[in-house]
Amino acid sequence: MKNNPLIELENDGQGVWLDYIRRDLILSGELKKLIDEDGLSGMTSNPTIFEKAIASGTDYDAELDDLLELNPKSDTNTLYEKIAIQDIQMAADLLMSVYRAKDKADGFVSLEVSPWLAEDTQGTIDEARRLWKAVARPNVMIKVPATKKGIPAIETLIAEGININITLMFTMAHYEAVAQAYIRGLGHCQKPESVASVASFFVSRVDVVVDKALEAIGTEEAFNLRGKTAIANSKMIYRRFRQIFDGEDFAFLRKKGARVQRPLWASTSTKNPNYPDVLYIEALAGRDTVNTMPPDTLYAFRDHGVPKKDAVEEGKPEEVLNSLVKLGINLNEVGEKLQQDGVESFSASFKKLLSALEEKSKIITSR
Repeated sequence: MKNNPLIELENDGQGVWLDYIRRDLILSGELKKLIDEDGLSGMTSNPTIFEKAIASGTDYDAELDDLLELNPKSDTNTLYEKIAIQDIQMAADLLMSVYRAKDKADGFVSLEVSPWLAEDTQGTIDEARRLWKAVARPNVMIKVPATKKGIPAIETLIAEGININITLMFTMAHYEAVAQAYIRGLGHCQKPESVASVASFFVSRVDVVVDKALEAIGTEEAFNLRGKTAIANSKMIYRRFRQIFDGEDFAFLRKKGARVQRPLWASTSTKNPNYPDVLYIEALAGRDTVNTMPPDTLYAFRDHGVPKKDAVEEGKPEEVLNSLVKLGINLNEVGEKLQQDGVESFSASFKKLLSALEEKSKIITSR
């Protein structure tokens, strides 16, 4: 019988997470099956995922009906949070067995603060505290974007012992700021050994933008670099991760039982149909990391993925990045624009979600 490639990733030290959540996934038994048979050890959500889950179809209509019967004047944000929090709680409960088996190092589900707070430090802190308390599960992470206003919020929340998934990271500068905020936060935390965090570094979106720039340049050298930037960028981040968390910066906290902040590879579905559909899974396998995959990518890797232990440590990624510099492509500028676009995209999804809930609420209350 063929070995399950997803299980092999887990055995080699990489957490396999699902970048998706929906009520029927939980109630149908599919999520439990993924945990039991495929070694799934976590889940991530974001405003776009919840917008697609709640706004489309009728999966949540019965619950919405019940909520509005209890309080017909509920605002759409309150309705969204009640629905989302229940999904997160049910998923966290199913993953509790992983959380316990992994000694609280895995088995997490992530819930994101409102994208409208991306440039509001105190607003982010207040909402993260509120969501953490409302979900009331030890194996939940609150997602906070790695914006300039998000960084101090991350430090404060880590210091308070709240598990944080830092999202929308694209550059080395983003990573440095996030890793140091985690370390500073742990330094002020009463129980640093109890905190878990991941640094979510986005992958495929980088290739989408850089490949277009390379094609516009049009030289043979430029064409040969297509599809290589995102992986090289991520491998450099992993190299820096090892330097920081294996080095003196983290030594004192390590002695106190603190956990490393694992890099999490996000946006790992292949956007270019000419690239292998498991490109960003095979290339970024590595210990102390997480790869969160949308369902189609996870199923594809289970079907024909070829895991290679510590693949993320192979090659000379700096050569790719140096070639981009010579061609005039500035990855810092690309990353800043991608982060801004990500905030705007999540904000648009959140607005669309609330508008859909408002329309559904009007129909229900007018019956």
